[in-house]
Amino acid sequence: MYGTIRKDVRQAIIKLCEMKNVELIEGAVCADHVHLFVAIPPKMSVSSFMGYLKGKSALMLFDAHPEYKQRNRDRHFWARGYYCETVGNVNEETIKNYIREQTDSDRLSGE
Repeated sequence: MYGTIRKDVRQAIIKLCEMKNVELIEGAVCADHVHLFVAIPPKMSVSSFMGYLKGKSALMLFDAHPEYKQRNRDRHFWARGYYCETVGNVNEETIKNYIREQTDSDRLSGE
């Protein structure tokens, strides 16, 4: 994801997190994936938030970029799964640094 689509992905994620009262602590939109460090309210499950985030953001991005809708006739913008880890064995700063390093690595590999 480069250029305008990258900015639109970032804005969609920020807006959708705000709408669900999810605190976006750190995030990075890389060329082919996204890293998020979020604080989800205790009454909300991770799977329901991720379903919401991926579903609504895909619709927002297809509206803003119809060329992606035509390219992806099955209307899937995101990959099927996601990886989730809770904060426990490492501190928040370690996670933030990891996300920043992923962004730097993405830039070095040809962004």
